[in-house]
Amino acid sequence: MNLVVAVDEKWGIGYKGDLLVRLREDLKNFAALTRGKTVVLGSNTLATFPGGRVLKGRRNIVLNPDPDYAPEGATVAHSIPEALELIEAAGSDNVWVIGGMSIYRQLLPYCRRAYVTRIKADFKKDAYFPNLDADPAWRCIFKGNDHYSRPGDKLGELASGRVPDNVSFCFTVYSSDPADF
Repeated sequence: MNLVVAVDEKWGIGYKGDLLVRLREDLKNFAALTRGKTVVLGSNTLATFPGGRVLKGRRNIVLNPDPDYAPEGATVAHSIPEALELIEAAGSDNVWVIGGMSIYRQLLPYCRRAYVTRIKADFKKDAYFPNLDADPAWRCIFKGNDHYSRPGDKLGELASGRVPDNVSFCFTVYSSDPADF
């Protein structure tokens, strides 16, 4: 199983229920990685999608403990063990964890690779991803070239209180598989 996430300099991933940024190039990368695969997400993350609808072209496994929760087009798992059974049936190489914070934390130990967009800015944030650089079980095995935000990209407010004109970011891959080290 893999995961995909965008983090700022301090491993922040969200603020007030929304992403810190929406970078078209990052969204294209997300789509390329997950299209045709199974994605695993929490119901709060699903609620932030346009119309609260599942992602098209993917099997969506949504975690929510409510037995009456039934979003259209999703397979619902009511617990992590139930989600893991569904993931195993899907073939873990075809599964992508896509958030939010609680789901990332609970499923990170089961993931082999983390595809992390590293945004070189410090945004206001209240949701975090675990710092993989500080975790001895994980190593960065790929760091791409710097990219830059473009006009029309949504940039959140920095910790300093201002909204930047642009930001740089890079695509990285972390692995927990010793064979990759």
